Amino acid sequence: MKAEEEIKYPLILDGGMSNVLESLGCNLDHPLWSAYLIVKKPEMIVKAHLAYLNAGSKCITTSSYQATIKGFERIGLTRSESKAMLLRSVELAEEARRIFLKENSEGNRIYLAASIGPYGAFLADGSEYKGKYDISDQRLKEFHTEKVSILEETTVDFLAFETIPSFREFKILNEIISDCKKPCWLSFSCRNQHSLNDGNSIIDAVKSISSNKNLFALGINCTAPRYISDIIKNILPFIQDKKLIIYPNSGEIYLPETKSWKGISDPVTFQKMASEWLSSGVDIIGGCCRIGPDHIKQLATL
Repeated sequence: MKAEEEIKYPLILDGGMSNVLESLGCNLDHPLWSAYLIVKKPEMIVKAHLAYLNAGSKCITTSSYQATIKGFERIGLTRSESKAMLLRSVELAEEARRIFLKENSEGNRIYLAASIGPYGAFLADGSEYKGKYDISDQRLKEFHTEKVSILEETTVDFLAFETIPSFREFKILNEIISDCKKPCWLSFSCRNQHSLNDGNSIIDAVKSISSNKNLFALGINCTAPRYISDIIKNILPFIQDKKLIIYPNSGEIYLPETKSWKGISDPVTFQKMASEWLSSGVDIIGGCCRIGPDHIKQLATL
């Protein structure tokens, strides 16, 4: 049986990696962001994964969101070392799963999803929130294909194409997903209830990709919670036979200039909103930036 066919829904995901790492005392002021710890402090990534597993997550995403061959090479690693670091992100998630299951013998299945972020995550200049890149379509496709080809040969259950901000980038990813060997999900990031971060229509984007047979789930992540209910109503009629996946950020505002967040988030309020989303048809749910283990623990009680 395929992994996506044996899932017991709703499937509870994890939350943001960076906020947990920061709470553990890690300094993420680096172009590779949390992916830098794959190289320098891998044990902290294991601790972050375990925090979510202990909170109730049934699927954790690897620390590879901002990890790319070119990104690692940019800090001085060789190509072979860079590939090893990308693979290491999966090994760290596997290690966390082994530790958790050893201490929790109920036999529940824990899924692993390989995180594949947008090109803007590699640039580390905030453009992932806009989706406007100075790169040709061919080079953009090569960039993503390189990472996908490595991660889909690992033991992960799913490939998670996440925080996709633009119509242009998702069209290229749609082509790549069509050739993937593993089941995939894709989630867009949106500026409001109607538009992707680049200003294009969410509905048009969903309609354009929902027929992809290698895509088992489709939805939204890294988007303010206040928009999610309306987004669900807008896209649900067009996702066809896909599972609906939702994992928003906390609604706080990220300030790229100071690399800090403005605002607050309450786990109980998040739980109430998530309950509404689940009753509206969401199958897979979790959190993104600034959503932590306390939020996931609340989700796991629903």
